[in-house]
Amino acid sequence: SAAKKAVTAPRKQGLSHKGIESTSAKEAAKGGDYDRRSAQKLKRGQFPIDAKLDLHGMTQDEAHRTLNAALSRACLQGKRTILVITGKGAGKKGGGVLRRNVPRWLGEAPLAGVVLGYSEARVRDGGEGALYIRLRRKQSLS
Repeated sequence: SAAKKAVTAPRKQGLSHKGIESTSAKEAAKGGDYDRRSAQKLKRGQFPIDAKLDLHGMTQDEAHRTLNAALSRACLQGKRTILVITGKGAGKKGGGVLRRNVPRWLGEAPLAGVVLGYSEARVRDGGEGALYIRLRRKQSLS
């Protein structure tokens, strides 16, 4: 169903009708400590947002470097839910370059190791121009 396609596991491929990579909550739950309930809470915007990252207005290279650094740092700091603002790419078919590429970058190294899943943000948090990103728990080095 369409309601199940908003939550994603970053390693899964396939585009939804909105151009955001998506899988069902059941498939996203295969990633370990990211279960169906967590996937639904993320989709509904029910996790507290620990940090915000605004990428819109950046070049593709700037945004990619910034996203990699910010999410890696946030994970090390123990932050779990990040709101990433990509912008909608107004007037562009399928959205802007950042809106299309951020989901792909989340499934690639080094981010694939820290990202549990993501979902398009609720309208109050930016809607189609933003993503909620759920990070893995900070791993101890001992």
